[in-house]
Amino acid sequence: MEIFEYVAVLTSIIIGLGMAQLLMGVTRLIQHPEQAKPYWVHLCWVSYMFLLTVFWWWWEFRLQLVETWTFGIYLFVILYAFLMFLLCALLFPRDFSGYVGFEDYFYAKRNWFFGVFILSQLIDVADALIKGMDYYYSLGIQYPVAQFVIVALSVTAILTRNEKFHAIFVLALLLYMFVNGFSLYDTVG
Repeated sequence: MEIFEYVAVLTSIIIGLGMAQLLMGVTRLIQHPEQAKPYWVHLCWVSYMFLLTVFWWWWEFRLQLVETWTFGIYLFVILYAFLMFLLCALLFPRDFSGYVGFEDYFYAKRNWFFGVFILSQLIDVADALIKGMDYYYSLGIQYPVAQFVIVALSVTAILTRNEKFHAIFVLALLLYMFVNGFSLYDTVG
């Protein structure tokens, strides 16, 4: 087994657990809507995180280009997968006591969610660099600009409960994911 395949197995398990969190959370919403009132901005973040985890696994396939694996790179990739899992898990609590619904929960936990989200964006830049400078440059100038904007907007998301801001932010990210994801990353090669 190649080292990349070895790493891919473990990260796939971690990402799979994150997706399971999202899928089980949506299933609980459908089965027991009386337990917590759904909130459309929260559901948009759930959709975004589902797409992000799907794309994450696809993007990480480029790690096969890494010629020399070190324990540090291995831990880094595992940490990145863990952050994806954590973002998914933060969207659905195990216990809803103390929260009126998903709107209340989402805004109460926004510091944690967007703090981890910021860290994941910064780690994504390092991840792109690990895949090689040719790969990083192939992403174009829009990549670092987008990462900067996403981090800045995430800081704002920590600071405000403004529904209009949060709605526009997540809808813009969903649009960006579709346009950027399918245009730049349609093939792995």
